[in-house]
Amino acid sequence: MYTKGYEIKDKQFWIVVMSLGLASMFTFAAFYSFQPLLPVLTKSYDISVSYSSMSMSVTTVSLIIGLIVLGFLSDRNGRVLFIKLSIFLSILPFVIIPFMDSYFIIVVLRFIQGFTLAGVPAAALAYIGEEIDAKSSSLATALYISTNALGGMIGRIVAGFVAERYNWQLSLSLIVIFGIIVLIIVLITLPKSKNFISRNRSFKEDLIGFSYHLRNPALLLMFGLGIVLQVTFTGTWTYLPFHLSSPPFSLSLETISYIYFAYAFGILGAPIASWLSNRFTLEKIRVVAILILIIGVACTLHASLLVVLIGLCILCFGFFTAHSLTAASVSRTATHLKGSASSLYLVAYYIGVASGSTLIGPLWDLWKWQGIIYFTLALPIIYLVFLQFSLKLIQNKHANLAYRNTSE
Repeated sequence: MYTKGYEIKDKQFWIVVMSLGLASMFTFAAFYSFQPLLPVLTKSYDISVSYSSMSMSVTTVSLIIGLIVLGFLSDRNGRVLFIKLSIFLSILPFVIIPFMDSYFIIVVLRFIQGFTLAGVPAAALAYIGEEIDAKSSSLATALYISTNALGGMIGRIVAGFVAERYNWQLSLSLIVIFGIIVLIIVLITLPKSKNFISRNRSFKEDLIGFSYHLRNPALLLMFGLGIVLQVTFTGTWTYLPFHLSSPPFSLSLETISYIYFAYAFGILGAPIASWLSNRFTLEKIRVVAILILIIGVACTLHASLLVVLIGLCILCFGFFTAHSLTAASVSRTATHLKGSASSLYLVAYYIGVASGSTLIGPLWDLWKWQGIIYFTLALPIIYLVFLQFSLKLIQNKHANLAYRNTSE
């Protein structure tokens, strides 16, 4: 039997937001903690830059697999179980990794960790949709997405700062402690599902649902935008430590770790996007956000560290605003099976993470920072033009069909 969801005025609303926010913070802190460590790992294990980035890309690939598999399982067995298991199982690889002498084994453990990390994003948004009142769910979703940025910032800053001051192994140990604290809080505070209804669809029926979304041109455009946004964002941040630790900047890893405070501007992006989309059209705000993202990326080409820092702040604000609005577009565009549409968007989103962390690595080998940035600049510009043109064609097609139906 359906029970009315929690509203903003309810204490339980804020408990849910806090619990899921902490779970999200740990998930993204664990996921991105290796990003600032790549230069250290390259030297410690005497490996190439591309090979070191595998600890990010394989985690992303397994996360994508986990989103699909655990998304299906959470539809059948409940959301809370997978959120709690995800946090617990994701802590374990970080307990083992610091003792490994083989980088290959670290990559394997990160692959396993990526799958376990997927439990939180695979179930959290569905939990919000089921347990939070419809009028309050947009705020809960925006706050949840903001904690993604906060978690990514914490993971990068802690890992980079501690690795420079002490060693990279200690940085992972601190994230383990953070994970244990989060797990205890979530176990105690996250309310049981009241409105979860187990879905008894077969795996084949789920795949049919996915295929339906993949035949929707408007949704495909949003999935593609998710990939493009993440390739640009992740590509810039993954190779930033290599760029800033080289001349003319020659910054220490500790100093570079402070730069991840730029993520604070990303934390503001999702709530502001939610607020603006209620006053202007979502499509217009999304275009502005993508343009802001492009401007931020362009600033990082400058020789002045101050301009680079300003560019990174602009980049974070533009990215998280655009990401939030694109996720909202997917939910609005999907006429039914919205959960699987959101899952596919997340899959596309993390394909972008994998591509931005490793697939564009050869650009760094060939042309260093300029190669990375010229590519991450060109990609969103080209796609934005393509997106606007394609959406216009789809709108014209729908208008013509509507005209024909009324004429008949």
